[in-house]
Amino acid sequence: MKIFLSHFIYFMHSGTSRRNLKVLLWLLAALTTLITVYSILFHVLMMQEGRPFSWITGVYWTLTVMSTLGFGDITFSGDVGLVFSMVVLLSGIVFMLILFPFTFIQFFYAPWLEAQSASRAPRELPEKTSGHVVLTHYDPVSSALIHKLTQYGYPYVLLVPELSDALHLYDLGLKVVVGDLDSPETYRKVRVDKAALVVMTASDVANTSQVFMAREMADKVAIVATARDPASVDILELAGCSRVLQLGEMMGQALARHARGGSVSARPIGQFSHLHIAETTAAGTSLVGQTLKDISLRSRVGVTVVGLWERGEFQTARPETRVGSDAVLVLAGSQRQLETYNQQFRLPRTSDVPVVIIGGGRVGRAAGRTLEEQGIDYLIVEQLPERVHKTGKYVLGNAAEFGILSKAGIMETPTVIITTHDDETNIYLTIYCRRLRPDIEIIGRATLERNVATLHRAGADFVMSYASMGANALFNLLERSDILMVDEGLDVFKVKIPASLIGKSLANSSIRRETGCTVIALAKHDHMEINPDPTLKLSADMEMILIGSVEAENLFLKRYGTR
Repeated sequence: MKIFLSHFIYFMHSGTSRRNLKVLLWLLAALTTLITVYSILFHVLMMQEGRPFSWITGVYWTLTVMSTLGFGDITFSGDVGLVFSMVVLLSGIVFMLILFPFTFIQFFYAPWLEAQSASRAPRELPEKTSGHVVLTHYDPVSSALIHKLTQYGYPYVLLVPELSDALHLYDLGLKVVVGDLDSPETYRKVRVDKAALVVMTASDVANTSQVFMAREMADKVAIVATARDPASVDILELAGCSRVLQLGEMMGQALARHARGGSVSARPIGQFSHLHIAETTAAGTSLVGQTLKDISLRSRVGVTVVGLWERGEFQTARPETRVGSDAVLVLAGSQRQLETYNQQFRLPRTSDVPVVIIGGGRVGRAAGRTLEEQGIDYLIVEQLPERVHKTGKYVLGNAAEFGILSKAGIMETPTVIITTHDDETNIYLTIYCRRLRPDIEIIGRATLERNVATLHRAGADFVMSYASMGANALFNLLERSDILMVDEGLDVFKVKIPASLIGKSLANSSIRRETGCTVIALAKHDHMEINPDPTLKLSADMEMILIGSVEAENLFLKRYGTR
């Protein structure tokens, strides 16, 4: 009954629905009047034939004739009565079989179904809502962010301007609110002034308008927007944006940092208080071919190897783990410890041959600028003439043609970076480049997370997901003190010491063996001990900082039940 009332109230709020209901009531009144008149005429004509009937019989006869059921138990014998019967029959066909059903469906049933569907998509959040994340656009980045927010228990709401789109997303299990994105009232209804973060990932122009509207309703809330054009950064900040992310620039920089040819050193990828997380390639170093037990980086330079990336697969570091030539090591330590590592294992520039970048869009150009900053030469293969700059570092043509790739130096370069925004094209080019050069390093970009594994199977050595990278960057802006996303599916998180581990040493805890997570620091009050002594006893007033894949983190929380 409560659901029926809510649907009815929503239905009656619409002016069109009220007008439609009036039309339907008018038709019902006309039909009732017609039935009454026919019933009276039935009595008059039957009395003329000398056959009196009750008033109920008159209504019964009228309804059976108008509905074309006509049981034949009561019929006229005179011509006047027969003509009257035909008039009643024809009017019944028009009213009861054509006009009334059409009017009922058109003016009542269809609007009622529409109102019932619309009532499923709310237009306002409860007044007590707070600490939530407001998103204004649904795309691969926001989809990945919603997945992470759900995983870590963060409330969120997705603003959708069109009801049909909102219902579709609602049916997919997303929490949506219908409202115009250019109306301050919409942001008031989603309690933007009490939100933890507002995220806008649409076009630069749309983001600017939405930021301005949201800032009018919330002057202290953090508002984050993405920007495609560097010129839009200042405009978005003037509109009220707290932070502007250029995801294309970030993606290009991240891809370029993994290219061979430059100096080999540990590159920071995240920071958790005084704890630094870094990546370094093993190729060309003395680490290749050795096990982590033989390398003993902890005793030599103080850093801990928490895991290795091999073709997109993160492997938890174990003593027997052997370092391959394609491995990317994930290191944890203080800034001084990482500097010590670089002093011992840093390699000078290994190649003078330009790195080949396929795709001269935002990501490709950003990758080129980053390589140039590292002292690495590059050439960009671009098919569109308007994207080719007169710098001498471009090759105009289709990257699927061997002649074009050969001109760019595909047969000599140590690395090719594939940066187009189309995943199918990237898979196509990855397969082609791998067949041409089995020994080349292929770095690829995936727009959708689900295509990362496909690109690895196609032959890519390293792949970054645009959606995942953007979601990680946005999630970290929530400034949670207990979790940091540092890489594709790799998290640093802080928990209180589980009751079952109090009094045990790290060496006896078996955390890495049982869960795949590595303890990289212990915090006690305001002091953090990075890469603590394995013999140190764990106490209840400590917190441990761990690193591991999402699966390993979930396994740890399931095993020890604490956050």
